[in-house]
Amino acid sequence: MSPTLVIALIFIYFAALLLTARFTSGSGDNSTFFTANRQSPWYLVAFGMIGASLSGVTFISVPGAVGNLETGQFYYYQMVLGYIVGYLVIGAVLLPLYYRLNLVSIYTYLQGRLGNMAYKTGAGFFLLSRVIGASFRLFLVATVLQLALFDALGVPFVVTVTITIALIWLYTFRGGIKTIVWTDTLQTASMLAAVGITLWVVCAELNWGLGDLVAQVKQSDYSTIFNWEVNHPRFFWKQFFSGAFIAIVMTGLDQDMMQKNLTCRSLADAQKNMFWFTLVLVVVNLVFLTLGAVLYLYMKEKGIAMPETTDEVYPMLALNHFPRIAGILFLVGIIAAAYSSADSALTALTTSFCVDFLGLDQQADGAEGRRTRRWVHLGFSGLLLLAIIAFKLLNNRSVIDAVFDAAAYTYGPLLGLFAFGLFTKIRVSDSWMVLVICLVAPIITYVVVFNSKVWFGGYQIGFEKLILNGLLTFLGLGLWAWVKPQRQTA
Repeated sequence: MSPTLVIALIFIYFAALLLTARFTSGSGDNSTFFTANRQSPWYLVAFGMIGASLSGVTFISVPGAVGNLETGQFYYYQMVLGYIVGYLVIGAVLLPLYYRLNLVSIYTYLQGRLGNMAYKTGAGFFLLSRVIGASFRLFLVATVLQLALFDALGVPFVVTVTITIALIWLYTFRGGIKTIVWTDTLQTASMLAAVGITLWVVCAELNWGLGDLVAQVKQSDYSTIFNWEVNHPRFFWKQFFSGAFIAIVMTGLDQDMMQKNLTCRSLADAQKNMFWFTLVLVVVNLVFLTLGAVLYLYMKEKGIAMPETTDEVYPMLALNHFPRIAGILFLVGIIAAAYSSADSALTALTTSFCVDFLGLDQQADGAEGRRTRRWVHLGFSGLLLLAIIAFKLLNNRSVIDAVFDAAAYTYGPLLGLFAFGLFTKIRVSDSWMVLVICLVAPIITYVVVFNSKVWFGGYQIGFEKLILNGLLTFLGLGLWAWVKPQRQTA
């Protein structure tokens, strides 16, 4: 595709986002930015959360990983099935708690239950987790834009990333979460349309109907879902339980995702949102895996050589081998996928820092409060820029693995903190020791994971490192409460 066409696509897409932001930002006060005045229709939140959950990682890495016959195929779907359990816990346990306490930042719960240090530690781990996760996702879209446009124009990667983040800042700095509820709906629709059209184009080129597509994928080497080999890194129960806990921490204990849920008018609406979101997400992930199998079958049929990494499969085919319409929709889809998670991440980072560390709540709607919020918003935009550049220099593996690796180590302490607060009545001494426990747990987890194959007779710890990390945090808090007890009832 010509640079002119790509620039036109980007312009039209972001013009639509900016127009949406113009009509949804309202007065731009802190209540609008943080909670959307708690007036969001649940069905818009549910549909928009699909895009935010999938992101550019799912859009590129999940289809690409299908081609790895050792650890890929449809094994990822075992984790998706675990998501169902995780989302059930969120809807039945966490959402009622958050609505009962009328929270703006979900980490405020930790302050009342475990003290100020636990509160600051939990919020701090979220900020770290979300900066890492958002930078990984934006790295993907910036890389694709570099390949499709900016390399030809001689534009450095750092400029591409700066433009990418600046565009997000432009349509989120005023309306925050209220704008994002609407822009996520547009972006999810764009992403799903791109996948659907890609499948249609490939099937047309291979002369397949819908029945042929299903039969070819089913008969291929790529469609195995279940793995029952205990020592395999994709063993079913490892994947399933990891998926359940990943859903709990990356949605239920994540300010980004919960901030959308907390904009619904009532708890009942938020629970309806979670139910329908879960149902659609399970189906959509199966579609993405099917797309991956179809892409590899297409390459075999056409004699196309594999690129250097599996993350490059979909971009390479869409931009260099498919008809132009597929390439156009791919670019729209990847931009939509990455931005639907990155824009809300930037808003959630701003919200958490303002509420949890600056004490700025939604009532602080004077000029000073708004000015502070906007400076924080700008500051996190710059931090994401630096993180993406760092990831560009350091990354040498599949992005999907990198994201979940980072999540296991940074979300584990959050899992332990919330589990201790919810499932015990023990009070811990409010001291720096809480922070120390939350820092030591990931270090011990890393050591155990690194040596697991030797220590456990060939068993390799995979994504379940998240569970281990949370358990170590939980036990550490219990030990500290025993060493230095406080009141024994909440």
